[in-house]
Amino acid sequence: MRLYKSIRVLLCTVLLSGMIGYQASAQNLAEFEKKVTEFTLDNGLHFIIIERHEAPVASFYTHVNVGGADEPVGNTGIAHIFEHMAFKGTKYIGTTDWDEEKKVIAEMDETYKAWLQEKFSSNPDENILSEKWAKFEELQEKAKTFVVNNEFSEIIQNNGGTGLNASTGSDLTNYYYSLPSNKAELWFNLEADRFKNPTYREFYVEKEVVREERRMRTESNPTGRLVEEFLAVAYTAHPYGRPVVGWNSDITATTIEDARDFYEDYYVPSNITIAIAGDVDPKRMKKLAEEYFGDFRGKGRVAPSVTTIEPTQRGERRFTIEGNSQPVLIIGYHTVSDTHEDFEALNLLGNIISTGRTSVLYKKMVEEEKLALLIGASNGFPGTRFESLFLTFAFPNQGVELDTLEQRIYDEIEIVKNGSITQEELDRARTNIRAGIIRGLANNTGLALNFASTHMTKGDWRDVFLQLERYNDVTLDDLQRVANKYLIKQTRTVGATVKADS
Repeated sequence: MRLYKSIRVLLCTVLLSGMIGYQASAQNLAEFEKKVTEFTLDNGLHFIIIERHEAPVASFYTHVNVGGADEPVGNTGIAHIFEHMAFKGTKYIGTTDWDEEKKVIAEMDETYKAWLQEKFSSNPDENILSEKWAKFEELQEKAKTFVVNNEFSEIIQNNGGTGLNASTGSDLTNYYYSLPSNKAELWFNLEADRFKNPTYREFYVEKEVVREERRMRTESNPTGRLVEEFLAVAYTAHPYGRPVVGWNSDITATTIEDARDFYEDYYVPSNITIAIAGDVDPKRMKKLAEEYFGDFRGKGRVAPSVTTIEPTQRGERRFTIEGNSQPVLIIGYHTVSDTHEDFEALNLLGNIISTGRTSVLYKKMVEEEKLALLIGASNGFPGTRFESLFLTFAFPNQGVELDTLEQRIYDEIEIVKNGSITQEELDRARTNIRAGIIRGLANNTGLALNFASTHMTKGDWRDVFLQLERYNDVTLDDLQRVANKYLIKQTRTVGATVKADS
């Protein structure tokens, strides 16, 4: 009960006063510490247990420290493809005969690899391609005969589970759902089995699902196409410049063997943090963790690190995409990762400049001058583990030229650089960001997600509260300093979707 009250009191304090000092943050952190139990298994898998006994439910969140930025060259999209695999069941769930099914899967992958080798050869033979592809399709149809569709998800639903989902980003992959707390052992059984023993069932079927996602979100979406092109131009070396959904040719080229290698490298215990929030007993959770995850392979293994550093940009980069859609403008500046001392100041700056109806750009360019239909900014795109981007996007009003819109954005940024931000604007932005953080801690799923991801990225879930203090420490001078340091032409990339010439 104290956990829920501490969140509610903290949220009200944020919304009503906009001020949280060190004492308030420390007090609420102390309340959480009474309810949080942490332990690490001998193999390196870390658990965070958060007690909330208001209702007999619990949320389970698995954070894997791998995303699009970690993918091998030639296998973009593989993190997302593997995420899909985790819902296809296990050796015991989702199949009528695993021993026979796995033989067909292995033969199917060998056949596909042979087809790929011919397809990408210097002089592919169409007859061989047709033969290999026909054999692959035959094996794929045979593999389907063993599949019991949706059995994994139905087990969860039939036991009262809700919110079954997962997501993949540039920095991470996560898996989560909630269950009645008396079904906690079911979660341990299912989660351990699907990550200790991936089956790669319907791998090539799911590759086409991922490809369709790419078609819908990128290839058929003008804004999606612009963002993909923008990242490729803004980053010359760092993998943040690659699409999380993957390049189309890489999706084609990725095999089960590739996915297995990816799993062996990154799905090791030391690269995973699990958080459980709800009506659970920490001692029982630890016992179940040791029973079900204690034999998870990879003890002492560390996932590969991203070692590529984006070189300093030597000047502004610009590009346009022609199309028949609504014009869109994107402006991005290279900034910092979330471990840098300027990260919070940049977040506040983005909030003040163009987040919401009270922001500088919205008031000036949407409401007063009618130059834009929509305008916004975001710091930390496409991720925050590595040096990232401060992004501003705008949709011009009818009859407004993109050049005009772009120049007005620069004019307002220059005014900000000269110290135009007021204390009232800073306080409002601080309130907005803090309120968002606290809202994320108001339920079991939010608690599990925030604590696990913060532990994985910052080394300690307590940084959720320490970050609140860092926001409180940002001054007007800090905002002016980071605006002048980072929002400069040299590190700027500008992209636009424009009408095609008739």
